[in-house]
Order: sequence, then structure tokens, then C-alpha cells
Amino acid sequence: MSLQNRKTGVFPVTNLEQFKEKVLSWALPFSTFCFLDNNGYRTGMHAAECLLAAGARQSVSAPAGQALETLREFRKKTGGWLFGHLGYDLKNEMENLSSGHPDLIGFPDLFFFEPEIIVHIQDGLCKIEAPEPGAVFAAISSMVIQPVAVEQPAITVQSRFSRREYLDVIHALQRHISRGDCYEINFCQEFFAEDARIDPYTVFKELNRLSPNPFSALYRMNDKWLLCASPERFLRKEGDRLLSQPIKGTARRAPGNAELDRHIAAELQQNAKERSENVMVVDLVRNDLSRICLEGTVKVDELFGVYAFPQVFQLISTISGQLRPGTGISEIVRAVFPMGSMTGAPKKKVMELIEKYEKTKRGVFSGAVGYISPSDDFDFNVVIRSILYNAGTRYLSFQTGSGITHYSQAEAEWEECRLKAAAIRQVLGAG
Repeated sequence: MSLQNRKTGVFPVTNLEQFKEKVLSWALPFSTFCFLDNNGYRTGMHAAECLLAAGARQSVSAPAGQALETLREFRKKTGGWLFGHLGYDLKNEMENLSSGHPDLIGFPDLFFFEPEIIVHIQDGLCKIEAPEPGAVFAAISSMVIQPVAVEQPAITVQSRFSRREYLDVIHALQRHISRGDCYEINFCQEFFAEDARIDPYTVFKELNRLSPNPFSALYRMNDKWLLCASPERFLRKEGDRLLSQPIKGTARRAPGNAELDRHIAAELQQNAKERSENVMVVDLVRNDLSRICLEGTVKVDELFGVYAFPQVFQLISTISGQLRPGTGISEIVRAVFPMGSMTGAPKKKVMELIEKYEKTKRGVFSGAVGYISPSDDFDFNVVIRSILYNAGTRYLSFQTGSGITHYSQAEAEWEECRLKAAAIRQVLGAG
């Protein structure tokens, strides 16, 4: 299908939530698709309430090494939309690093595809780019929504770390901090299930129901699936403006108790440990953006903002800058990836320590999923609060982590990881 054969149609949508479910149901037969949903968060910084890219007209896949050059060359040939992901292990291309741990999911380090069909939902309208937009809209509208609750076989989740091992690692990382090796490090642990039989569509819908977040995604690449309920934006480009919104700081909410809920939010905003983590990442992001932005334009738009999500409050800061003219997507990614909220500071040293103390490759986890528009604007999330699933091998994985500083309490970090995993375990009915 050539771009010249693609037309655009605009259609009214009366029941947004129902229509989004139909869009997702309609996309499932495609071996490659990316469904992005902001779940109604009205921030004014989303290009759409929902975006679907279905089918791969052409694609590019590359391991770390020459991945960004491969993407740059691929972008030269494609003037339309691209959807895809940046895997954490692209770090090995940014720095002289390596990854020796196993990866049992199998996403490549970088993958982007030019979609055959795009569905764009915003302000009660559905815009479809396809050879026959009307036929696509009719097919979506006629979809019968599958039931939300389908019986899933029992899943037994295991952990790569025992509680004792995890606490020992935190203490070891704090010794590195005391020696001055680093200031803050994001340490993650993997939870996994073997011979896991799930329906990714059903599990994603339930995850999105329990934990609706502004950077959610269901992403399929053949037999590999990402079920993502992320609250965090990595990087957005609109015109010459870059914007990053790192999260550091988490507190459990108190459902049904408004007064206690307000108290928890206020306490998070003033928590010295959480603020120290957050400001370290803000400084790191400012430094990264300064490599590609005009001098004097990088600024902190909001520091220590408290945002409410279904299970937790998060401490989010916003940093922006004006991009230097002529700077392309590959150069931008090289300057700022991986994101500081999932590494720590200084970045290279903490990535070495992450490799030393973690037990599994992160893969797409703590990478980014998103899109590049025809005008070369883009928006990418941070892949956290996510399930990774290989339907071929039936291996399921999810990871959680937290920022470790001198002030961290190992037991509290262990509990924070459990809190972040709670919605996923509930969705899986995991024992």
C-alpha cells in the first residue's frame, strides 16, 4: 500500500469508551499494532485521546550498536507516521556498556513500523487514515465487544530476588553511594511466570480498568506483547519544544478517606527523601536536554508536582527546552536515553551497577513506546507498570523498581516495589 493510496476520513463518535474497546478488538488480528490510550487525562499535552497504528507497511528492527543510525536512514525513506519502541539496552550504543543477563521475552533493542492504518480519536471525532476509511470505520463500529472477565488459568509468579537478597543489594548499593560512586540509582527486580497462558487483550483491559494511566499501551510485535499501564512520559517533541516529565516519589492512596488522602499527598510533596530523588533526576534531565537544546532555554516548568492516580500519588517534575535547529530523532535519543528516572546519576556509572546487581535484561521495560508523526513531532512514554509476554514460549515477566539514595530504607523500598506490582498481580490473579 503506497501512501498515495491512503485516504483520510473523519467520523463522529458518540460513546468514547465503548468505541475505544471496539477499536482495540478490531486491531487484534494484526500481527503488528500499537494502541495508545491516555484514559481521559486532560493535560492538554496529548495529541490524541487514543491512537491505533495497525499493520506494518514497512518496518525496521535493529540491535544496539548501529540502531540509531539504522533508524535515521529508515526515517529518510518514510515521511509518514512511525510507531514502535526503544529498548533499555540501547544504552550499550550510547556508552561503552554491555548486557550479559538473559532476556526471555525477545523484543529487539529498537523497532519501528510504518502502519497500514491509523485510527486517531480526539474530541468526539475519529480520524482514520486508510485506503478505505469508511470501510474501516464500519468494521470497527460493527465489532462485538468481548466480555471483560474471561477465566484465566492460574498463574504462579516467582521473583528473581528473595526478600533477604533484595535487602542485601540495597545495602550494597548504599555502600557505593557512601563511597561516592553514585548519588542515586534505580534498582529493579523481575517477577516472572513460566508456562503462563493469558489472553493479552483481556488482561490489558482489566489492567487498564484497575490502573487507568495517561500513557497506557497495548503493543504487539508478532508473538511478543507489551501490556502497559504507565503514568510517566519520557519525552515529547512539539515543533521545536522538548518536554520531559520524570517521576520520582510514590505514596499509596487511601481510597474512601478523602482527608487521609489529602494528608498523604501533602506529606509526599514535603518528603525529604522523595524530593532529593526527584531533584537529582531533574538535574540529570536538564543536563541531557542541554546537549541538544539552545543555550539558556532549558527550564524546570514544575518542580515536585503531586499527581493522583488510582492506586498511588506520584511526584512529577516537568522540564522543557528549545531544540537546536536541524536536530533529528536519532540525535535526540542519543543525548537523553535511557531516561534518568530509570537509571540514576551519574548515568553511566549507575548503568554499570544496574548490570552488576540486577539479574535480568530489562528489554522494553524502562525503555519507551510511542510514535513519530509525519511532521517529526513525537511522544514516548516510560515503560513501567507493565506486563511483557511471549505467547510463543508462554513466558511472562514484569519488573518493578525504586530510586535508591543514601536516605533509603531497604524495607521501605521492598514495600514500594510490592505496591507498584499490586495491580499487575491482581489482574493476573497471581499466587
